[in-house]
Amino acid sequence: MYKNIEKRAKLHLRDLVEYQDGQVVSKTLVQNEAVSMTLFAFDRGEEISTHASGGDAMVTVLDGTGRFTVGDQVFSLAAGETLIMPAGIPHAVFGETQFKMQLIVSF
Repeated sequence: MYKNIEKRAKLHLRDLVEYQDGQVVSKTLVQNEAVSMTLFAFDRGEEISTHASGGDAMVTVLDGTGRFTVGDQVFSLAAGETLIMPAGIPHAVFGETQFKMQLIVSF
């Protein structure tokens, strides 16, 4: 089930994905019909444009600050903060600073 991740080891999720200039970098840890878990590193000013998901999406910021637009609401999240974006509601993500996040989507 898990991939791209060491098992039976103490991990710091924020250290498993690296920033790259001008890019959004992702690393998939789990992908199946029930759940998807991905780590992201956003360079400042980079974004994932508006889209909708087929499952509820929970994001937890691991480093820096990101801006999340969910429907017509805007949320600024810093390290340690979590937001749930409901399935079917359009959302977008923007790097206010360089930031890293964990995304878990349950279908």
